[in-house]
Amino acid sequence: MVNQFNFLDSVEIFLSSGNGGNGCVRFKKSKLISNCKPDGGNGGRGGHVILKGNKKLSNLFHIKNNSKFISDNGNPGDSNNKTGSNGTDLVIEVPLGSVIKDIENNLVLLEILNENKQYILLYGGNGGLGNFNLKYSTDQSSGFLKNGFFGIKKKVLIELKLISDVGLIGFPNSGKSTLLSVLSSASPVISNYLFTTLTPNLGIVYLFDKKYFIISDIPGILKNASVGVGLGIEFLRHVEKNNLLLFIIDSYDFLIYDIYKILFNEIYTYNNNLAKKKILIVISKSDLINNEIKKEICNDLSFLNYIFISSFTFEGILLLKIRIWNLLTKTN
Repeated sequence: MVNQFNFLDSVEIFLSSGNGGNGCVRFKKSKLISNCKPDGGNGGRGGHVILKGNKKLSNLFHIKNNSKFISDNGNPGDSNNKTGSNGTDLVIEVPLGSVIKDIENNLVLLEILNENKQYILLYGGNGGLGNFNLKYSTDQSSGFLKNGFFGIKKKVLIELKLISDVGLIGFPNSGKSTLLSVLSSASPVISNYLFTTLTPNLGIVYLFDKKYFIISDIPGILKNASVGVGLGIEFLRHVEKNNLLLFIIDSYDFLIYDIYKILFNEIYTYNNNLAKKKILIVISKSDLINNEIKKEICNDLSFLNYIFISSFTFEGILLLKIRIWNLLTKTN
C-alpha cells in the first residue's frame, strides 16, 4: 500500500518541447571563388515531450518536486551538408489511468491506458534549412540561413483515475477496507476511525480457472461530497473507470435504502454517466443483525440488486465474488 502522505493523484506542470536547430551557412572551398557551392546542413529537430504508461507507478508523487519539464533543443547543421542531431526526447512516466488536460481550455489531450506505450504530447520544433538545401530557393534572406522552429509550451494538469473493474463506494467506517482485505491480496489500514482510508487502495481478487478482477477501495464519501464536503471530489473521479460499483452499507445503519439514495445521488451529481454503471448493494456486518431485520431490509430493497455479507464470519463472501464476476461478464 502507498503511504497516505506520499499519495498524489493530481499535479500541474509546465511542459516545453525543444526548439529546432538553425540551418547552417557554409560554402565548399574551391580554387575559383565563383565555383564555391552552398554546403550548410539542416538543423536537427527539437526534442518531443512524451508520456509513457508505467503500471508499476501507483500515483503522481514522483512528479511533485519537478514543476517544469523542458526537452532539449535540436543542434544546428554543419558543413558538408551535415544535419544537426535531434534534441533528446523528454519521456515522463505516469501511472496507467492518467488523464492529461490543457489547463488553459480544460481540454483532454491524452489518456494513458497502455503499459509502456509512448504518447507524443508536444512535438519538437523542426530544424531550419541550411544553405545547401536552399541553393535553388528564391528566398535567400538571412544569408540562406533558416532558423529552426520554436517548440511548444503548455501548462497541463495530470489527473489519475484508478483503473479497476470494481469500485467500493460507501460512508467512512462502513467496512470497505475490511472487505477489500478479505476479498483480495490488498492490506489496507483498518480501524474504527473516520477517514482511515485517505488514499485509494487496489486489490486483485482471484477466482477459479485463473480468472480475476481488480477492485478499488475509494475513500469514504460524505453527503454533499460532490460539491466538496469532506474529501469531496478529490476521490470521486476514481470511480469513473470502474465497470461495477459496490455500494457498501453498514447493516447497523438500518435505513439501508436511504443511505443508498444518498450515495447514489453523490456520484450522479458528480457525473450523471455513473448512473449507467452496474450497481450491487453490499450490506456489510450482517452477522450483527437478526433474520427479522434482514427481512425488513429485503422488503425495502426488493427492486434493487443486493447481497448480505460479513467480513468477520465470511458469510456471503464466496457468493459475492461470483455475483461480481457474473455482473462484470454479463453483456447487457
